[in-house]
Amino acid sequence: MSNRRNFLKTSGLLTAGLLMNPSELLKTKRVAGIQLYTLRELVVKDPVSLINQIAMAGYKEVEMFGLSAEQTFFGKSVKDFSALLKQNNLVSPSGHYMPEKFLFENGSEDEVKKLCDVGHMMDHQYIVIPHMAEERRKTIDQYKKIAEKINKAGEICKTANLQLAYHNHDFEFFDLNGQKGYDILLKETNPDLLQMEMDIYWVVYAGYDPIEIFKANPGRFPMLHVKDMDKLDKKMNTEVGNGSIDFKKIFKCAKVAGVKHYYVEQENNYMPDIISSITKSSSHLRKKIF
Repeated sequence: MSNRRNFLKTSGLLTAGLLMNPSELLKTKRVAGIQLYTLRELVVKDPVSLINQIAMAGYKEVEMFGLSAEQTFFGKSVKDFSALLKQNNLVSPSGHYMPEKFLFENGSEDEVKKLCDVGHMMDHQYIVIPHMAEERRKTIDQYKKIAEKINKAGEICKTANLQLAYHNHDFEFFDLNGQKGYDILLKETNPDLLQMEMDIYWVVYAGYDPIEIFKANPGRFPMLHVKDMDKLDKKMNTEVGNGSIDFKKIFKCAKVAGVKHYYVEQENNYMPDIISSITKSSSHLRKKIF
């Protein structure tokens, strides 16, 4: 009876502590993911070994890229790649896919529907537009036209129980006669049809504050790319925690932003090698940020 009483007392104190400090509960929900593009040079050589190394580095989520015209990922069928992730206790909430003909060339809706089929096989929640070629986004009118097509693509995704999203670089923040492409995309698209995946590095590189963007567009950023900026050369990436971006400060606004997934991405400047870099980033997030 004494032991049971002590157990109940301890449990009650723990519960009360969590209720008084809900941030402790939020911490347990944060996990590190990785954008597979970070390891693009390795994944084409040996995807099986690489996925295992990603899991060993402490990651729980993988954002996909690299879908071929033959509907394969690095020589593996979509079904087999999905199984490979599951074998390593990894999930893939999202993938970077480009329905270019539908968005820019009046292509068939089937292009978007096929990506939704891939999303279902991968157990995605989000289909993410990753980029726009330079000739596609030079004018305000081009951005408005792409926003219109994005709304239509978003409707197709929504019908398939998936969410369309858009991943930024720095070019969306270039001045276009007093306007920015990023603002046009935000204003001209339906938030229910297009959510945003903010690449924090590129926002900072362009000279803007991610927190201010979150506050101006609350709840619209379910995904973040966590890419740090080298302290000496801002054109270079570095391991998370080794650079100049204050992720702890930015992540304090995660609730306002609506963040659900955090993907580490590093495109260059790996020290001393790619696997060491992603391991350092994962460790820093788990020990210092999450």
